[in-house]
Amino acid sequence: MGPAEPPFLAACAGRPVERTPVWFMRQAGRALPEYRAIRERFAFSEMIRRPDVAAEVTLQPVRRLGVDAAILFSDLITPVQAVVPGVDVHPGKGPVVDEPFRTAADVERLRPLEPEADLPYVLEAVRLVRAELPPAVPLIGFAGAPFTVASYLVEGGRSSDHARTKALLYGDPGTWAALLDRLADSTIATLRAQVGAGAQAVQVFDSWVGALSAEDYRRSVLPASSKVFAALADLGVPRIHFGVGTGHLLPLMAEAGADVVGVDWRVPLDVARCLVDGRSVQGNLDPTALLGPSEVLDERVDAVLAAAGGRPGHVFNLGWGVLPDTDPDALRRVVDRVHASSSS
Repeated sequence: MGPAEPPFLAACAGRPVERTPVWFMRQAGRALPEYRAIRERFAFSEMIRRPDVAAEVTLQPVRRLGVDAAILFSDLITPVQAVVPGVDVHPGKGPVVDEPFRTAADVERLRPLEPEADLPYVLEAVRLVRAELPPAVPLIGFAGAPFTVASYLVEGGRSSDHARTKALLYGDPGTWAALLDRLADSTIATLRAQVGAGAQAVQVFDSWVGALSAEDYRRSVLPASSKVFAALADLGVPRIHFGVGTGHLLPLMAEAGADVVGVDWRVPLDVARCLVDGRSVQGNLDPTALLGPSEVLDERVDAVLAAAGGRPGHVFNLGWGVLPDTDPDALRRVVDRVHASSSS
């Protein structure tokens, strides 16, 4: 008899598991003191470009928290950084683009990504992590979805209203489509290379697509996102799709082709299951619950598990990333409670 299938991979495939697997978005970094100690020594972008450092940060939450999956320490903008000058990640501000993308000529600045040449440090980090992880803990690779990466490029950084992004989408749909198509190719190349280096699952973060209506998503985002998931289908690894504030988009995000759809805290999991056409679901504890009293946290964890209903196809996670002020002991409490409650 071969080794047992890791619970995370089984749940992604909708197969029964002995206990519900749990991991946390943004578990690699932010809240952990051992991460902060490294962060004092290196700039954020330098950490990503140092495979030994990126691998160590990826492994830290596995050791401390007992999570059922690791997620690679990197950034959504890393592939674009490698091919476009003047793109960086600033502490507290996120991605900053010196010359925002606003025209068809700007799209031409986005040359095709060659992962082995452009992102060797990312692929080496994947190999280092896989060499250290226990067999039961898979490594998740990730990349930004075309819309979210495009929003950074068009806005020049983070935005509260995505006004310039929508202006391009509405006012020059040809340029918008060309930009998303190139970014889809970049996402595909990035994720295929990560899987080739050893990642056993991939997550596509469409962090800001919730800013769009369902109609705009179908017309202006779905083609590029569908292209990404179709191009990854032959890899044989779970494909996860996640966005924030996307309750109205869940059926369309499922239609894009992922195996697992991430759900934020605004939509109960039992409702979400009805919207994603039989796919597995991931989520969806409110990250701020980790900041409250332990008895309230326990209640919230139990409520998520109750909404999941004990059915196959649930990966426990937050409804967005770990907040910086989170106590690591609270994260460990969630892991232990999910494992104990679902096992019983």
